[in-house]
Amino acid sequence: MHGVEETWHDGGPRRATPTLKGWIAAAVSNPYAGAFADSLDPSIEALKTLGVDLSRRLSALLGGAAAVDAYGKGAIVGSAGEIEHSALWHVPGGYAMRDVLGKALAIVPSTVKMGGFGTTLDVPLHHKDACYVRSHFDAITMSMADGPRPDEIVFVLAMAHGGRPHARMGGLTVDQIAKWDGQR
Repeated sequence: MHGVEETWHDGGPRRATPTLKGWIAAAVSNPYAGAFADSLDPSIEALKTLGVDLSRRLSALLGGAAAVDAYGKGAIVGSAGEIEHSALWHVPGGYAMRDVLGKALAIVPSTVKMGGFGTTLDVPLHHKDACYVRSHFDAITMSMADGPRPDEIVFVLAMAHGGRPHARMGGLTVDQIAKWDGQR
């Protein structure tokens, strides 16, 4: 399941090109639902293929990997799971986006929650190369009408092409990225 938003203006003049924000999600069976496990590490490897697949599909919806300049991730854990189960997505989701997008140095912002059918999740976004680029501080809201079931986790990736349509709050701008340290 996925969604893409196209924004041409936000109270100001129409832009020459739209800002694109999108999300993609998959409901996955939670192998740890209903029971406590001492380690969750064994399931991380199995999710890496999903992370790459979702990253490729979402970047294609936004014009290709070269067009994407912001990202984020999240998870919704069904009621038979634990919030800790959302951590299964940190490595497979975050590293997959970095690999698919190429030079992506900033930490991938993330959000998680417990929920059931139709739960909404506001997934944070920021610039993929420098997390202090204020024009790219944003979020996208997603939901999945039929998930998660109690024994599922909905894993989400979010990406954008362009920052907020009329960003004018100062701070670091895209053309000022100089340190290439993921921050500035």
